[in-house]
Amino acid sequence: MKPLWLFASAAVAAFAIATRRKRGKVELTLLALAVVGLAVYGAGLVELPNIKHLIGDLGQALGPYTYLLVAAGAFLETGAFVGLIAPGETIMIVGGVIAGQGEIRLGPLIFIVWVSAVAGDTVSFFLGRRLGRDFLLRHGPRVQITEERLIQVEKFLERRGGTTILIGRFVGVVRAVAPFVLGSSNMSYKRFIPYDILGAGLWATFFTTLGYVFWQSFDKVAEYASRGAFALGTVIVITVGVILLARQLRDQEGRAEAKAWIDTQLERPVLRPFAPVLRWIGAHVVLPVATRLKGPVWFAIQRVTPGGLGLEFTTVVAILAVGAFIFTELTIVVTQQALAFGDRAAADMAERLQTPMGIDAAKVVTAFGTFPVVFAATLVVVVVLLTRRRVAYAMVLLVGLVLSQVAVHLTKELVERPRPAGALVDAAGWSFPSAHAAHAIVWVALAVALARGVPWFAGRVVVIVGAIVFAAIVGLTRVYLEVHYLSDVAAGWAQAAAIYAACAVVALVVVHVRENRRRT
Repeated sequence: MKPLWLFASAAVAAFAIATRRKRGKVELTLLALAVVGLAVYGAGLVELPNIKHLIGDLGQALGPYTYLLVAAGAFLETGAFVGLIAPGETIMIVGGVIAGQGEIRLGPLIFIVWVSAVAGDTVSFFLGRRLGRDFLLRHGPRVQITEERLIQVEKFLERRGGTTILIGRFVGVVRAVAPFVLGSSNMSYKRFIPYDILGAGLWATFFTTLGYVFWQSFDKVAEYASRGAFALGTVIVITVGVILLARQLRDQEGRAEAKAWIDTQLERPVLRPFAPVLRWIGAHVVLPVATRLKGPVWFAIQRVTPGGLGLEFTTVVAILAVGAFIFTELTIVVTQQALAFGDRAAADMAERLQTPMGIDAAKVVTAFGTFPVVFAATLVVVVVLLTRRRVAYAMVLLVGLVLSQVAVHLTKELVERPRPAGALVDAAGWSFPSAHAAHAIVWVALAVALARGVPWFAGRVVVIVGAIVFAAIVGLTRVYLEVHYLSDVAAGWAQAAAIYAACAVVALVVVHVRENRRRT
């Protein structure tokens, strides 16, 4: 007996009954089938097949045709709005799992998914361009898209369209409809495509690699990925909703509009009998609570608003906290046991992927994590920043480099972890944490400092994300060359990121205080 699924069947049945007047025979038939199916499964009369075994059989049966299956899923996700009814992350993870089983290769899979996702978004974008606003105005009211809301959406997309494309790629419903809405809102394709290529690439790489790395635990990975995507979507919706509500209630005119809208809703036949009770709750419960929360809400909004001690400050504090936590946890683990979680799996994968050409390439890339190289690059950028009178950024780079170098070698001497056996390049000293991985974070710090000089937001994102990817590759070459464990590399990244973030926190506070003194 599965009470949760029995409850789900009852909920679907109640929904079907409540909306039966608005639905046709086909929809009611599908809902009835859903009720029966959920009830049968909830009663324990049938059991679902083992997903892991099914994926294994599917991989063996499809072989190279898996590329076609996953590409079709990525394309239909937005090109045919399949993402509204089916989670696109699952099929991407399935492709990664099959690649992990050795039936196909991960690199071509990521490229094919990437191209297919961009193609699907492009088709959806131009469908929106072709059908236009009239289509949304004609059919939008069925899903509560009125002309007023469409105008508000268009204004928002005009200001934050790029962010919507980038973040929305990881939120199911937004991913499925955003390209169509953006096309119908007359956004230029030239502005749309850079964000879309970047978002699709991150999405394709993340979920296929997730399945590839953890292919032996597909069922758990799919569950966690779905929960993570749902959690991300929930956080985005709640955050945006709170910000919009706070802005709406900020002045007298906005509060009057909100009151008028509430009064209109209370006049609906369904809510009219409860109107007196709802008005009393609003006046004696909601309004006092909202008044008390106004200060904290505005404080939170200021922390996610660009400029001053806003979004930038919140971001670096978050990086500091996460980096310090990861580094501390890894340090505790490696001092208590020989290998941390993922060390053995990463070493085995590196051994499987090793080729003469790959080893030669890794030896070249890993050189970008040496101290002389990053020190020279830092000096060049510092000189550029000083000529532009951006002293705070220059000091963050210099102090961060010195502190991270000292911290890495001090930690090595305290932990004294031996290196893996069979290294493919010469390496001296202790293994934990990886100095190369810590030095790789310097490239991210340099990119952040230089990105402010890029005039376009998309260009800044490309520069910073490119630096993050490059830093990841530099660090992973140490695992590929069997010089470090994966936990060594992760600790190096985390420690250096936390140190640079701490320097940035100090710099932002100092700059903020100086600017306030000048104003006064």
